[in-house]
Amino acid sequence: CETCSEEEAKYRCPRCMKYSCSLLCVKKHKLALSCNGIRDKTAFVSVNDFTDLNLLSDYRFLEDVGRTADAAARHPTMHSPATKKLLYCLRNRARKCNIDLRTLPIGFTKRRENSTTFNGTEKKFYWHLKLIFPHCHAEYTLKGVPEDKTLADILKPYIDPVESDPVVCQRLKIYTMSPQSDVQILMKIENRKQNSVRYNELDASRSLLDNLKGKVIIEYPTLFVVLKTQKNEMVVLGQDASESAENSDSESSSVSSMEEGEIRESS
Repeated sequence: CETCSEEEAKYRCPRCMKYSCSLLCVKKHKLALSCNGIRDKTAFVSVNDFTDLNLLSDYRFLEDVGRTADAAARHPTMHSPATKKLLYCLRNRARKCNIDLRTLPIGFTKRRENSTTFNGTEKKFYWHLKLIFPHCHAEYTLKGVPEDKTLADILKPYIDPVESDPVVCQRLKIYTMSPQSDVQILMKIENRKQNSVRYNELDASRSLLDNLKGKVIIEYPTLFVVLKTQKNEMVVLGQDASESAENSDSESSSVSSMEEGEIRESS
């Protein structure tokens, strides 16, 4: 058993493949690793390990996706004028802030979760935000985060040694024990190939709005909080000259496409 290291293992978690000996250890491992115990149907499988069972699993997964998409297209809310108007206003306001905000069809999890709103009186976004701390296998969802709040202030209740919640502080101990200069905030760059995942590094001293400008956001921002001294597989864009050039070209094309979209919608 990989939890108690005492008894012979009887179970294996379908998601993280950890061995457990009893229901108690299963619950402990789920709590410690924030594991839901559900098999990841999209996990990578090499060609050498690919079997008929993997093929059948992929086929059933595609069928489920097809049914979900069809149900979303038939959902009455999807065709509601009020819903369309609301989403149009959100995207339009985001575009004026140089943010390419994209929304998913009704039925998708991120669409149901998203609570982002725009306050017309204050002329301000209140974002739905997800924080992921990969070194502790923890994630938190924030609602109503004002656009002018700095990332440093957003993270204070989680990793600040003095102002953070005691329970959260204990869970994120590796972060609270590290110097603030070691903390790095990353956001995944959308619309890249699966084998070329890259991340943008954000500035903790600047506001959420300033950090989101010039970027593509699908429903709501997801921020990854990592430590520079800890090993992770996240590659930050711009680590060499070729990537910097690629980033500049992609941002230019993104802004151009946003301007073209604004012209089409206004016409």
